[in-house]
Amino acid sequence: MEFIYIFGRLIFSLGSNIYQKKLSQQGLHPFFIVAATYFVLSLIAAPLLVMIEISQLSNAFWLNALLASLFDVGGWMFLVMSLSRTELSVFGPLNAYKVVASMLLAIVFLNEIPSLQGLIGVLVIIAGSYFLTPSTSNLQTNRIVNLLKDKGVQARFLSIFLFAIGTIFLKKSVILGGALATMVFWSLIGFVLALLSNQLFLTGSLKNNMQASKKHLHTLFVIGAMVFIMQYFTLLLLASMMVAYALALFQIGMVLQVFAGYKVFNEKHITRKLLACLVMMAGSVLVLMA
Repeated sequence: MEFIYIFGRLIFSLGSNIYQKKLSQQGLHPFFIVAATYFVLSLIAAPLLVMIEISQLSNAFWLNALLASLFDVGGWMFLVMSLSRTELSVFGPLNAYKVVASMLLAIVFLNEIPSLQGLIGVLVIIAGSYFLTPSTSNLQTNRIVNLLKDKGVQARFLSIFLFAIGTIFLKKSVILGGALATMVFWSLIGFVLALLSNQLFLTGSLKNNMQASKKHLHTLFVIGAMVFIMQYFTLLLLASMMVAYALALFQIGMVLQVFAGYKVFNEKHITRKLLACLVMMAGSVLVLMA
């Protein structure tokens, strides 16, 4: 069943990213897209409350669910912001940096010292990044510098770190309360947090976004449904599979996103970006298996 969950997660993640990018190109603010997505998530989650014994949920569950929701809402906001500013065929391969983020968090919070193989894997991932952007000068080393200066790439890195932190609390929530309870309250709490964020950051354009979104209601509901299924598959994997192995298999998604960028958005230099994928996937495997 794990491979069905992984395949489903990859497909629904890709689908939601494509539609989110399309909506951002239609003028909707990334933060509003996230809030609308969480609104749909809450509509799906609310009826499922009858299936949960709320009184049996511990204080530790509520704390971890709240923290997971907090970091994941931030992660989604920067993710959609990245999609709005970055080519999908560049956005996808950056997923390899999830394992780098996990390694850094392990160093900071768990005092884990990475092995030589792990460090080599990080260097391989960075080397793969070299192929994601074309050179703009005679100095080829500027490729990675230019990549890191890109605002969309910076937003993607922020989303990766926020999701990596959120996954820690998400895993604990699943252990303490189960996948269904975690999914339901992750959606409901996340909706409240997304609304507060929009009120805080989109005070001048919130009404305009709401007006503009009326002709995209179907797309927003499709995105919400995809994210719900994708997230639930993720929680089932966290409950039954080691996070490291799940992350390794998720790297396949970067290849799909490069092809989608080429087919859906007519992005260029696909061969070079596929090469970057292969190199960065190899680096990810080295880190995860270290």
